[in-house]
Amino acid sequence: MKKVFFNEERVTPTKIVCVGRNYVEHIYELKNEMPTSMVLFIKPNSALSLELLTLPQTPLHYEGEICFMIRHGVIAGVGFGLDLTNRALQSELKVKGLPWERSKAFDGAAVMSSFVGIETSDIAKLSMQLWLNGVLVQEGGVDVMIYKPAQILDEIATFLTLMDNDIIMSGTPKGVGSYERGDRFVGKIFRASEEIISHEWIAH
Repeated sequence: MKKVFFNEERVTPTKIVCVGRNYVEHIYELKNEMPTSMVLFIKPNSALSLELLTLPQTPLHYEGEICFMIRHGVIAGVGFGLDLTNRALQSELKVKGLPWERSKAFDGAAVMSSFVGIETSDIAKLSMQLWLNGVLVQEGGVDVMIYKPAQILDEIATFLTLMDNDIIMSGTPKGVGSYERGDRFVGKIFRASEEIISHEWIAH
């Protein structure tokens, strides 16, 4: 089973629950319909990676996200994640009304930083930035999410049990795009104006 770091401890998430279409401008960016209910999908443990890979047969898209780690049914930690997407395949699957997993849940499709502990009272203050080759490409935060983290937890609990160390990927703001081998990404998480996470990946 793949592992990530939480407060310097190696832990094993059983799954990653992802929220789609949680930022209005990203919905417009991809010309998707505004959801009438929360869009959720799952990546398995095998999708986890600490490295950013490319696929030789197709370009992948990056989607930077604020990620939450669950302990005892509540949000206990925060990290930065890259939700990798085979966009061409996803578009084909959506047109046919088929599930997204082949385009979203492949090996290496959930790239994670380390996680740090977070107080419940600080969750609303969180925001993220994603830099690509020194250029700010994505920026967003809890304040502009359609569904806030507490709502996401409540919705997941209606049909699925979150185990300790499971991860929630809370959605991506506008600015997604493709990347190439050698590209340098830096993901940052802020609590108000304080930077609490910074992680670098070089695509290979």
